[in-house]
Amino acid sequence: MEQNIIWNYKNFDELTTQELYKIIQLRNEVFVVEQDCVYQDADGKDFVCGHLWATINDEVAAYSRIVPKGFSYENEPSIGRVISNSKFRGMGLGIQLINNSIQVIENKYQISTIRISAQLYLKKFYESFGFEQVSEEYLEDDIPHIEMLRK
Repeated sequence: MEQNIIWNYKNFDELTTQELYKIIQLRNEVFVVEQDCVYQDADGKDFVCGHLWATINDEVAAYSRIVPKGFSYENEPSIGRVISNSKFRGMGLGIQLINNSIQVIENKYQISTIRISAQLYLKKFYESFGFEQVSEEYLEDDIPHIEMLRK
């Protein structure tokens, strides 16, 4: 069955309360419950970030947070809180999400250098978009991560 995927991008102040609730609900569902990770999701960065998400049947299917330079990293913008809804996995949404996230950064900031903190198991996935490992492995919220840079 063909799914109707709608992509959305908004700054924090443009989000409706319904959109924000659905985004935070999915972030908690994936990062806190599914990954069994207790951490502070509401870190204050959302206010300055762009929010990119796909909806299918009015449900958030995939999401990323576009972080301007100077907030997660001094010199580069970043892509964070990258998630896909378990109901819609296997549809290639993750690939579309990262491609769209890169495109948003290139269009909005006129820069193609992007730095991310990636969960270690996704290293090959991010390498397929031109990201390279630039740090040793480290634990973030008890999950192995690496810093990656796309030039």
